[in-house]
Amino acid sequence: MTSSRHPLPANRLLAALSLRSRERFVVDCDPVKLTFAEVLCESGERINQVYFPTEGFVSLLTPLDDGARLEVGIVGDEGMVGTPLLLGVNTSPLQAVVQGAGIALRMNAAAFRKHCRQDDEIQKRLNLYLHVSIRQLAQTAACTRYHSIEPRLARWLLMSRDRAHADQFHLTHEFLAYMLGVRRVGVTQAARGLHARGFISYIRGSITILDNTGLEKVSCSCYRRGNEMYEQTLGKPRGGRARAAGELAS
Repeated sequence: MTSSRHPLPANRLLAALSLRSRERFVVDCDPVKLTFAEVLCESGERINQVYFPTEGFVSLLTPLDDGARLEVGIVGDEGMVGTPLLLGVNTSPLQAVVQGAGIALRMNAAAFRKHCRQDDEIQKRLNLYLHVSIRQLAQTAACTRYHSIEPRLARWLLMSRDRAHADQFHLTHEFLAYMLGVRRVGVTQAARGLHARGFISYIRGSITILDNTGLEKVSCSCYRRGNEMYEQTLGKPRGGRARAAGELAS
C-alpha cells in the first residue's frame, strides 16, 4: 500500500457531509492505493485504521472453523471499513481483503474516534450507515439460505460492478466459492449458465458483464432491496455515479 496525492473521486458517505465537517475530517486522512488481495485487517485483530474507499472495493469475510471463509459484505465508495469503532469495539470480527484495486482515504483509529466525539454530523451519518449495514447483513443471511446459486452469483457480480464502476473485474472461481459459501463446482455451473445466455464472459479469472439488463433480471430481488435500503436512508449517488448498495462494513 503506497500513498497517493492526486485528486480523488468522492466517497459517498463523506461527500454528503457539510463542507465544514468534510474538510475537518479529510485533513486527517491519507489517500492510499489499495492493491488486489491486500489484507487491510484480520479477524480478531485490533482496528488501527479505518478506510473510506473512493475507487475499488473491499470484501469482508468471516472465518469458519474448517479454515474456509464466507463473504458477508462488500464495501466500495458508498461505505467504510472499520465500523465496529462506532460501537466502541476495538477489534474486527471480520477479515477485510481488497478485491478491487483502487484508492481509499485512510485515518488512524484514534483520530477517527476523536472526530466522531467532536462532530455530531459525522457521528449521525456514520451511525445511519451502520444501521443500513445491519439491515443488509440480515438480507444477505436470508439470501444465502433461501436463494439458489445462479441468482446469488448475478447479485454478487452486480454489486462488484457497482463498486468497481466497471463491467470487467478480476475474480477467480475459487474466490467466488468463498463469496457464495458453496463448492467451486457450483460456482462453475452457475457461471456457465450466465455465460451461455450471453450475460457474462470469463477467462483466466477475468469476468466481463456483457448484458447488464439481463443480469439484473436474473439476479435475486436482494440486489434491488439492498440498494433501496441504502438509498432510503443515506440518499442516491450524485452526478450520475454508478449504483452502489453498501453491504455490511467491517
